[in-house]
Amino acid sequence: MSETKYIFVTGGVTSSLGKGIISASLAKLLQARGYNVTIQKLDPYINIDPGTLNPYEHGECYVTEDGAETDLDLGHYERFLNKPTSQANNVTTGRVYQSVINKERKGDYLGKTVQVIPHITDEIKRRIKFLGSKFNYDMVITEIGGTVGDIESLPYIEAVRQLRWQLGHQNSVVIHLTLVPYLSASGELKTKPTQHSVKQLLENGVQPDILVLRTEKELGHEIRRKVGQFCNVSIDSVIQSIDVSTIYEVPLKMLEEKLDLVVLRKLNLEVKEEANLEPWKDFLNKVKNYQKSIRIGLVGKYTELPDAYKSITEAFIHSGAMNNCKVNVEMIHSECLEKQAPAEKLKGLHGILVAPGFGHRGIKGKIEAVKYARENNIPFLGICLGMQMAVIEFGLNVLKLEGAHSTEMYRNTPHPVIDIMEEQKEITDKGGTMRLGAYKCKLLKMSNIYKAYGKTEISERHRHRYEFNNKYLEMYEAAGMKATGINPDTGLVEIIELPDLKWFVGVQFHPEYKSTVLNPHPIFSSFVQAAILESENLTSTEL
Repeated sequence: MSETKYIFVTGGVTSSLGKGIISASLAKLLQARGYNVTIQKLDPYINIDPGTLNPYEHGECYVTEDGAETDLDLGHYERFLNKPTSQANNVTTGRVYQSVINKERKGDYLGKTVQVIPHITDEIKRRIKFLGSKFNYDMVITEIGGTVGDIESLPYIEAVRQLRWQLGHQNSVVIHLTLVPYLSASGELKTKPTQHSVKQLLENGVQPDILVLRTEKELGHEIRRKVGQFCNVSIDSVIQSIDVSTIYEVPLKMLEEKLDLVVLRKLNLEVKEEANLEPWKDFLNKVKNYQKSIRIGLVGKYTELPDAYKSITEAFIHSGAMNNCKVNVEMIHSECLEKQAPAEKLKGLHGILVAPGFGHRGIKGKIEAVKYARENNIPFLGICLGMQMAVIEFGLNVLKLEGAHSTEMYRNTPHPVIDIMEEQKEITDKGGTMRLGAYKCKLLKMSNIYKAYGKTEISERHRHRYEFNNKYLEMYEAAGMKATGINPDTGLVEIIELPDLKWFVGVQFHPEYKSTVLNPHPIFSSFVQAAILESENLTSTEL
């Protein structure tokens, strides 16, 4: 194909309708038909990236292979497409303005007055087109964050308007996602919010080509006709997106609605081949027809907002399906474990995961969770901060190192078993300065982690400032905690295990970022297998 086509996904009426899932589902269908597709997210906030945002504000911060801290929607893109994203796949208003201001300071604009139009919109267009020109994709799907009408989104909508004029309408498509609410009092589906949302988009000079309507009830022909007529959209381009039990059903629902075929027709592209979604259907069948179930306790500091651990919970769905097992993830706030006996919350679990995070709040509870898992020989997985808590707990309760801790929480700890990385010591800025992205790790044979991967060298994504203090490594290994994964270049301890227990693993990296529908992460799969065995053992003991 000589020219990249561009698909824009906007939203109206309300946020959180699922633009990211619709974008990922459409990309999945087009990929299944033989097209090379990627997705990018335009976020209207002024932060450079979500790296400095509290998880309560924005959910988890997702990290790409090349070290970009991005919106969690990029996780959905990777999980659906089974392909990595990059720095270029997430654009924020902060990044756009920073680039324009830097150019102005260098004199690139030759004394011109720098304005939203054309300079900001030109920078947005450049970043939209960059993926297509740099990587030669057949199609780039661009999801615009927020809703139409937000002040923050106006420059993005204007950039889309300009791009459509430049590209020509056969080279671009606008999909507008809105809500058709159901009023139970009158028993009616109401289309007026959609009409007003499209009107607002039209006021900004953009006519949507396709409408995707979120609904909890089936849309009849009359509703589709009415929406199409009042919004200047053909009736076959009014697509229903009905509520489903799992986001992984959405691609199949969009296939039924022929969303991909409508897009191909509007872009004047051929239907290369039938969409092969058999592996996806097999996965979905397992998700809906589990043979067994287990209970995993996720101990974290942000459990009130499940999106703070989105990649972890999705990784459990992937690995659960692989093992024909429903993984019931029970969110346990670590501060609760500081106020009551851990056994009250943790007893009966088949596995315990201590989650990543930052700061001192809830740390004591995380240490208590590690201690309970170790002393009761319950399958355990610690991720990033969770791994560091396992190191601290072992130092305090096995090695009897009084005051052992991390210098992140206690700068003057007498035993800094977790300490700031050498290259981080001179850094004062918070944003984008951690150890980020993919790094190699060599695995020790005869370990649970080697059994999981089946190879001796791996690459995983990181997001941290602190690390295991190697001054204590010999002492730890002599007492039974083994370093089974080491960075070959720096000697950084990436993985710790207690081989005398059933399954006790801590990893400095974030395995959840690389788990996808078609490639569940080996660490999660191995952890789930260990939890299944624990469940079977508990059941046989009860009998």
